[in-house]
Formats: sequence, C-alpha cells, structure tokens
Amino acid sequence: MPRARSTYASLRKQALPCWGRRARRPEVYYHTIFDRLTPMKRYLVVFILFLLSMITYIDRVCISSAKEPIAAELSLSDEAMGAVFSAFALGYALAQVPSGWLADRFGPRLALSVVVTAWSILPALTGAARRFVPLLVIRFLFGVGEAGAFPGAARAFYNWLPTGERGRANGIIFSGTRLGGALSFPLLAWMLATWGWRASFGILGALGVGWAALWLAWFRDHPEKPVPREAPVGAQGLTFSQVFRSKGMALAMAQYFSGNFTFFICLSWMHPYLKQHYRLSSAEAAAYSMVPLLLGATAQWVAGFMVDSLYRRPALRPWSRRLPGILGFLLAAGGLAGVTLAGTPALAVAYFTLATFGADMTISPSWAYCMDIGGKHSGAVSGSMNMLGNIGSFVSANAFPYLYRLTGSATAYFLTAAALNVASLACWYHMRSLEPHRDQPAL
Repeated sequence: MPRARSTYASLRKQALPCWGRRARRPEVYYHTIFDRLTPMKRYLVVFILFLLSMITYIDRVCISSAKEPIAAELSLSDEAMGAVFSAFALGYALAQVPSGWLADRFGPRLALSVVVTAWSILPALTGAARRFVPLLVIRFLFGVGEAGAFPGAARAFYNWLPTGERGRANGIIFSGTRLGGALSFPLLAWMLATWGWRASFGILGALGVGWAALWLAWFRDHPEKPVPREAPVGAQGLTFSQVFRSKGMALAMAQYFSGNFTFFICLSWMHPYLKQHYRLSSAEAAAYSMVPLLLGATAQWVAGFMVDSLYRRPALRPWSRRLPGILGFLLAAGGLAGVTLAGTPALAVAYFTLATFGADMTISPSWAYCMDIGGKHSGAVSGSMNMLGNIGSFVSANAFPYLYRLTGSATAYFLTAAALNVASLACWYHMRSLEPHRDQPAL
C-alpha cells in the first residue's frame, strides 16, 4: 500500500504544473497516467496476437494428427494427403499480398476481425467433407483465410511498436505458433479418441470466433500517443512497387522459401514419418512430434531478443537482422543432414529439433527486416515474403511423397532441404536493411 501511494503521489506531482488555478483540468492527470500505461497496452497487443498465433497453428496442424482416420475413411493415398496438406499452403501463399494490402488499407483491427472469423468457419467444414475434392477445396480456402493473420499482425506492430522492440515482439508471437503446433498433437490425439475427427474439427472453429470478437471490441489501429519514428533507412519511404522490385526483397523472399520448406516438415510429414519409419504407436509419435515445436518456440524468443539486443548497440546494429538469420540457417542445415543418419527415433527427433530451432531463428529477423524496408507498406511487404515462404511449404508437402517414391527413402528430401538452407546463408549476408543505400530498387 505505501508503494501504491508513492506511485500515485509521483504521478500527481508530474501533473501539477498544469493543475493550477488557471487550468483545473482532470484530463491532464489522466493523460499522465495514460503515458505510464502505454507500454503495458503495447505488451497486451503483443500478448493478444500471441494467442492468435497459437490458434492459427492449432487449427493448421490438426490435419496432420488426423491424417490416418481421414485417409482411411475417405480412401486417400499418401499422394492425395500430400495434396490436402499442400492445398492449405497454396491458398495461404496466394492470399498473402492481398491480405497484407487489406491490413494496410483498412487497418489491422478490421482486417484481422474479418479474416479470423472467416477462417474459423472452415475447420467445421473440414469435418463435414465426404470426398477428396471438397476436402481439397476447403483446405485451400482455409489457407486463404489464415493468410491475413501475420501480415495483419505486422501492420499492428508497425503502428504500435518502436523499431527497437519489434524483434522481441515477432519472436513472442511466432513462439505461439510453435506452442500451438506442439499442443495440437496431444490435444488432437485426445479429441480424436473422444469425439472422432469430424466433431473435433468443428469444436476447433469456435476458438477463432472468440478471439475475433475480443480483438474487434478492444483493439484500435493506432495508440493515442504516436510511436516515435526514426529517420528512414535503406528502402523505407519508397512505394510498395519499388520495394517489391528491390534486390533486398528478392533475397528476403528466397530465404523465407527455404525456412518454410524446412519448418513445414514438422507440420506435415514428420509425425507420419516417425510413426512409420520407427514403428511407433500414435501416442509415442505424438509425444516425439511435440519436442521440435516446443523447443522451436524458445528459438523464437532467443532470436527476437538477439535482434533487439544487437540493434541497441550502434556498432552491431547492421548485423541485428543478419546474424540471427545466418546462424539459424547454419543450424537448420546441420540438423537436416543429421536426420538422414539417425538410427533411433530419439536421435531423429534431436536432429529435427536442431533443424526446427535453426529455421525458427530466421523468422523474427525476417519480419523485422520487412518492417525496416516496408514502412507504411509493412503489411503488403511482409505478405509478399510470406507468400513465397508458403510456396516453399506447398513444395515441401508435395516433395516428400514424390522423392520418397522416386528414391525409396526420405534421404533425398532431407538433403534437398539442407542444401536450400545453405543457399539461404548467402541471402542473409546481403540483406542489409539498416545500412543506407543498400536496398534501392532494381533497375
């Protein structure tokens, strides 16, 4: 209680210069309180978007856990299930730029409320599918709906957060994707055993509707006190078309293709691969599949805090995006190469975890980079990068069964992913968003 009185007295003392005989305005005092509460409100924005990221991946990963009952009931081959997995990625990729434009044009409040409500209907429709083609179409539309989530979050962060806090914020919300993905494996195992796959998909749709109602009621597109903006650097201040045609944008899209190609293994084929290759039970495979995603969540935090820590040091600021990206792809390439040598499920999961940890380290710097070069076009610029990234997910989901059938093992698939990660090291070396005159438009 004494501490509360001290805080109250301090705030009142700061308000008193404008609280004299000529200006007895209570709003001055409350504005002083608002200045103190603004950081807390920024943290709440990050937390609510963290919850959204968890929901997106619970909805997204559930199809992997339900692969066997869906394939058995609808008589689908592995190639057909690969098409179902990748239909989401294709829809998600194609809708990235339009959904980013939607967030830039109408604001993240309305954009996220609409897209989250729309996609939440589609898990229930997934449970209603009776044939392959309707299932394929529903998963494609589900991808289109979810496409607006992270470009909308990027625009919200640009509006609400100063440059030095965006690395941590991106790390936090993307850690939610990994926690949501990890949670989905045991959650879906229990739900499938209790209600079956059709009812389970219907129940999951309610999560998004509740989030959208909360966001629409509480969030505003801009804080009452404007966020201080730093002087434009690199390509910031250019039109979206100019940024999109720049060398830096091309490099960002290429490396994000590799990162998504690697990570999508965990969302699609890792669980079935572990179960079949090592002859595991459903419970054992679910337990193993959680590990890379849980530790991937810690990679998001590590990379996010590394980005902001390097940014605060002027001598290291130009490396605040590049160093986490380079280190992440180095770890990912080593982990994927190691999977091909693993003789036990525990060792395979250890290598999967290393690969996932590395790929996840590249995400926070990638989105911070897009905000650096995108500025007021952050939604569309980050959506463009995420578009090509999810084309990587689409290719990954289809490459596994194709290469497995072609070669008789998964080795070619894992080595292909490792090679893509090595190539992305060079991309990050040349992605210099915080150095003037580095990301000018290509001629």
